[in-house]
Amino acid sequence: MATPPVCRIMDYGKFRYEESQKAKESRKKTVHVSIKEVKFRPKIGKGDFDTKVRHMHDFLEDGHKVKVTLQFRGREMAHPELGSRILDAVLEQLGPTAKVETMARLEGRNMTMVLAPDKKAAPKKSTETKPQPAEAVAAPEPA
Repeated sequence: MATPPVCRIMDYGKFRYEESQKAKESRKKTVHVSIKEVKFRPKIGKGDFDTKVRHMHDFLEDGHKVKVTLQFRGREMAHPELGSRILDAVLEQLGPTAKVETMARLEGRNMTMVLAPDKKAAPKKSTETKPQPAEAVAAPEPA
């Protein structure tokens, strides 16, 4: 302990400013994943079903997770297979856009399932959309 402690004389205001800038920069790089919830009922109509699935598709493309909740009322509780059939139809319509993070399970009067965006499927769509207009323009010239 014979050596004196090492210290640096500095401007504390400047130090605090630089620290806050570093913290701000690190916050920018973080990805905030939010969960969107879409609620269904067992007796949902075709049009309503398609609209809700389209919204789920948009949420997944934006990078959000989607919690699908199926609400049962009264005697609907006796037929959970109707709910699982609707959730299977949701998965079928979303196709490769979504991957199941939490499988469907019955909790009280609700059946819930969590879907996450599939990272493999998202980049393919962006690359596929660019070549299509070029092919459409090239096709009429030889004909």
